[in-house]
Amino acid sequence: MATVFTRIIQGEIPGRIIWRDDRCVAMLDIRPLHRGHVLVIPVAEVDRWTDLSAETAVHCLGVAHSIGRAQQEAFDPARIGLMIAGFEVPHAHIHVVPIDEMADLDFSRADANADSLDLDRAAEELRNTLRAHGHGCVT
Repeated sequence: MATVFTRIIQGEIPGRIIWRDDRCVAMLDIRPLHRGHVLVIPVAEVDRWTDLSAETAVHCLGVAHSIGRAQQEAFDPARIGLMIAGFEVPHAHIHVVPIDEMADLDFSRADANADSLDLDRAAEELRNTLRAHGHGCVT
């Protein structure tokens, strides 16, 4: 059975995708740790990130870097956090999170009731910033 990420990537269920290329997508997390929290997800449904090909892993990290730069500009956090955990969904993904303190990376503090309009606004802010940076894979 396909993971929820695969179903979003294939368009079966909605997601706030901000980046799409032939190897990965990036979308807003619906349970953000902080405003603008993005997941970079390989199209290939692979459970553990260490099982990705090196090329796919490097590509996803490059996309995370581009998104992190856009988050820094759009949201002006103290830092951009990066984390690979992989327990929530059995499909490799990178968390790219604007943070102001280490506690912003604590999954127990995820916003289970994030405002959908604010998620839409954050997604659009990131799309606009990525476009301004010249990225052509913005959705």
